[in-house]
Amino acid sequence: MFNKYIKLVIAFLIVGYAGYQITEGYIGNGIFLILLSLIFVFLFFRNEIILLAFLRMRKQDLAGTERWLSRIKNPEASLTTKQQGYYNYLYGIIYSQKNLTQAEKYFRKALKLGLNMDYDVAMAKLSLAGIAMQKRRKREATTLLQEAKKLDKNNMLTDQIKMMQQQMKRI
Repeated sequence: MFNKYIKLVIAFLIVGYAGYQITEGYIGNGIFLILLSLIFVFLFFRNEIILLAFLRMRKQDLAGTERWLSRIKNPEASLTTKQQGYYNYLYGIIYSQKNLTQAEKYFRKALKLGLNMDYDVAMAKLSLAGIAMQKRRKREATTLLQEAKKLDKNNMLTDQIKMMQQQMKRI
């Protein structure tokens, strides 16, 4: 909704007004305003539109996810680097159903920008391995699968990795 730096300015102004409220003797108001400012600081690090897009993705509503992501007009200016990574990651998931070339582009950009969680990196590499396998690039798919296997510490993707390795043997 707001530019990332406007969120910090709003948080700073709220903290300043909270300090004023505390010095005037309204300690409860000051504490509440400080807690309110923490919401804006949280939204600086976690973009609200990307959070809503993840909620749509969780319900497996790709059209809804794409609608939420399309509300971000200029991702380079309004998102931090990691948020841009997740923006591209979500678009990669959306386009993996439609256009593999576009999906590959988005997943590579997401990996280049960075993702916070190892599971997300493993999922992106697994998706890239699937795309490479469909495009008959077996060597690249094998290396991506090995990297995804190393990153999957909670063994959440082991079934998908094994299935993809079985399909690789058939090629």
